Amino acid sequence: MLKGISSLLSPELLAELCRMGHGDTIVLADAHFPGHSVNANTLRADGLLIPDLLDGILPLFELDSYIEAPVKMMAPVPGDNADPDVERNYRVMIDKHSPNTPAVGFVDRFAFYDEAKAAYLVVMTGDISKYGNILLTKGVTPV
Repeated sequence: MLKGISSLLSPELLAELCRMGHGDTIVLADAHFPGHSVNANTLRADGLLIPDLLDGILPLFELDSYIEAPVKMMAPVPGDNADPDVERNYRVMIDKHSPNTPAVGFVDRFAFYDEAKAAYLVVMTGDISKYGNILLTKGVTPV
């Protein structure tokens, strides 16, 4: 056990976070997301909820301050609705650890899949929130 690091973060996830460079992206995916189909670098975090993982990851992870939307979510398909509490719960964790982060960007479903294909890592969670997928872009750690 390491002091100051969330016990929700597996050794494998910590290693992948460490290997990521600035501009690399990580997808925290809901339980319905086709993570293994879209990205070979996929880890399992079954049973964990995305807000809890955000609370564990964001103290260790600088979000990219050089891009318009370092945090993105999948936009609802036209005619469908997302639960606004999902984004609100994510925003609580983002603001707790990275309060100057711009508004969450929203990406069309298939564009989100394309971004997940190009992501450094996909983490499959047990979260069943509709449209719960979130993409984080890593930035440069300030000196």
